[in-house]
Amino acid sequence: MAKTRMVHQFGMGTSIRSQDYTAAAARAIRDALWHNSLNVADAFGFPKEAMLVDVEIGIQQPDAVDMAQLLSIFPYGQPTIRLVKGGLDVTKPDGSGRSVIANAAIVVSFDMEPSHD
Repeated sequence: MAKTRMVHQFGMGTSIRSQDYTAAAARAIRDALWHNSLNVADAFGFPKEAMLVDVEIGIQQPDAVDMAQLLSIFPYGQPTIRLVKGGLDVTKPDGSGRSVIANAAIVVSFDMEPSHD
């Protein structure tokens, strides 16, 4: 079997006032997922649980993100999440805090036999 990429999805999420890195990351995931209605598993005759879902989140403070909350977003499949330094923290003009921006890249794959036509 070979892990075969089928879909790439991208999203952005923010925490404008509360500086909540988990909320921004979760919104980025939802932005990527909820803008698509893909029936990839059905199209190839796989159960949805067979989807291998690789997620990479770019955010300025990866250690401030609650991974369990992010994993709970996925209704099916086998998600793995990697947090990396990225995204943006934008300081408010009056210095009262910052807005947090996270970026998500999601790749959906399946273990598939290569075609030998």
